[in-house]
Amino acid sequence: MPEAIRAEKLFKSFGDQQVLAGIDLSVEVGETVVVLGASGSGKSTLLRCMNFLELPTGGRIYLHGNLVGTPLGNQADAKMKYAEPNLQRVRAKVGMVFQHFNLFPHMSVLHNIMEGQVTVLRRSRAQAESRARELLAKVGLADKADSYPANLSGGQQQRTAIARALAMDPEVMLFDEVTSALDPELVGEVLRVMRALREEGMTMIIVTHELGFAYHAADRIVFMDAGRVYEEGHPHDILIAPKRERTRQFLEGHNQFRLPEAGPLVASEQT
Repeated sequence: MPEAIRAEKLFKSFGDQQVLAGIDLSVEVGETVVVLGASGSGKSTLLRCMNFLELPTGGRIYLHGNLVGTPLGNQADAKMKYAEPNLQRVRAKVGMVFQHFNLFPHMSVLHNIMEGQVTVLRRSRAQAESRARELLAKVGLADKADSYPANLSGGQQQRTAIARALAMDPEVMLFDEVTSALDPELVGEVLRVMRALREEGMTMIIVTHELGFAYHAADRIVFMDAGRVYEEGHPHDILIAPKRERTRQFLEGHNQFRLPEAGPLVASEQT
């Protein structure tokens, strides 16, 4: 399959603190990649750099093979210049859903999903409303169009946030710990929406601690440590038979769940 998005020798520092230390990660069109790692390993920063909510300190991002930004020189490690209008277009193509829902509290669910379509994509309000209602039905919230975020459960708010991101017609979706703020009984409804997106062929990069979901939904798992890709491979290879010590230590810090086929115990969906 062709490449959807690629990070090449990606670095990110905040002052003297280096968070990403030369990440190389390529994701194919239609692939679901789950990123695992302990707190502070750089997972969320990686996602935020891949849709330019944070500007990389060094390295390159390619979207469908096209370099984002302009090198300031001919050297391979030349600094990049990023024009804000260009980054806005990239952010529309690389949608992101966050741990905290970031919905506009003064807008109804329907208008939350319409807003970006009207202001960024320049759709008519009629077009935006039609697309919003279509997506609300898709995430199981057709009856909540006129509700406000404060009147929704956490799972409903997160499904609204997913619909809002999808309304921009992204080519890649990034999910950053989207279930970690939810009560356990609400996690499943959000994961079901994400599984449906996978089945439809959406390209996704997912940061999560839901290892049961990762085992069954990921095409590939990337384990990060200290701002680097430490180990990656098929879900079985990473979650059942990791080759490297730090990966094994991480998995041992989780509880246990049993695979449906009554196979060996592996790391749990809950930390």
